[in-house]
Amino acid sequence: MERNMEYRIIARDGRAKRAQVKTVHGVIETPVFMNVGTVGAIKGAVSTDDLRSIGTQVELSNTYHLHVRTGDRLIRQFGGLHKFMNWDRPILTDSGGFQVFSLAGMRKIKEEGVYFHSHINGRKIFMGPEESMQIQSNLGSTIAMAFDECAPYPATREYMRNSVDRTTRWLWRCREEMARLNALPDTINPHQLLFGINQGGTYEDIRIAHAKEIAAMDLDGYALGGLAVGESHEEMYRILDETVPCLPSEKPTYLMGVGTPANILESVDRGVDFFDCVYPSRNGRHGHVYTNRGKLNLFNQKYELDARPIEEGCGCPACRSYTRAYIRHLLKAKEMLGMRLCVLHNLYFYNKMMEEIRDAIEEHRYASYKEEKLRGMTDGESVTVRSL
Repeated sequence: MERNMEYRIIARDGRAKRAQVKTVHGVIETPVFMNVGTVGAIKGAVSTDDLRSIGTQVELSNTYHLHVRTGDRLIRQFGGLHKFMNWDRPILTDSGGFQVFSLAGMRKIKEEGVYFHSHINGRKIFMGPEESMQIQSNLGSTIAMAFDECAPYPATREYMRNSVDRTTRWLWRCREEMARLNALPDTINPHQLLFGINQGGTYEDIRIAHAKEIAAMDLDGYALGGLAVGESHEEMYRILDETVPCLPSEKPTYLMGVGTPANILESVDRGVDFFDCVYPSRNGRHGHVYTNRGKLNLFNQKYELDARPIEEGCGCPACRSYTRAYIRHLLKAKEMLGMRLCVLHNLYFYNKMMEEIRDAIEEHRYASYKEEKLRGMTDGESVTVRSL
């Protein structure tokens, strides 16, 4: 399989990996947190210039959402998603599998794919492996995700086995279609990468068998899906402990839809190096901001006269220029600037934390860094439910 990507491990500290991923749209330093811009924009009035200023490496958009609203064919006419949204760094597109399967009452699963109704206008849509690859090819993203079934939690062992087997068959079809699309003379990004997705819920044996099966396919990277969907932190970490070692260590490993700072710190320690989550932007839009001393709710009255920035020493646009009191005022007055500043702060916090993680791994002090970081933060959040 011809490689359009180079993945180079710079350092290891235990199972934690510090690596570089060279792509056609630039180098990704890992571990990395991908900032989620579902429909080609971060919710909260955040521009691509903002993303560059806060250290964003990868923007993540969603195949399903862009397909049903505005449309991937229109975006293709503009030269792909990079040009359409004015972003010159890597983009990962989620295949739409999670969103399709979350429409539980609106879809029917068949071997060929899924028949469902758009949540926008109710129109009938079919999406299978080939269609998902075609949409992502029209978008021209750096990394395309395979079309899979994200099984419900909890699911019976029988349901999970059948679901995982179908996901594997779909992965072969994704791979074949991606190779065909990349070879076309008018393809927007002929170097588009394909990541496969490991499924199996919380059944260790199914997860492990599936990991070994898809590892043999020699894909560009591997994701773990179907986690952070209702299981406990402990269950998720147990699955990572058992499954990640069965995926190729010389390829990127991506934990989909996770999560809180604590989730990320623990997962890095288990060999994961790609993350995404709506948490920092969603919480920011509701006035909840992350700090190294825990999460603050700026709607609380105790911040009414607080002249400090959200976090002392933070270099984000909000902390450089504004007080907690002013941002609280904006939020209470329902001014969009308040929401925007909180989102920018949270994304900056996550991006900065990933930079600290990379440095700690490279300097072989990750264990002490993780312990200190966790001790400082009061992360009482539950495992993130993955919703775009």
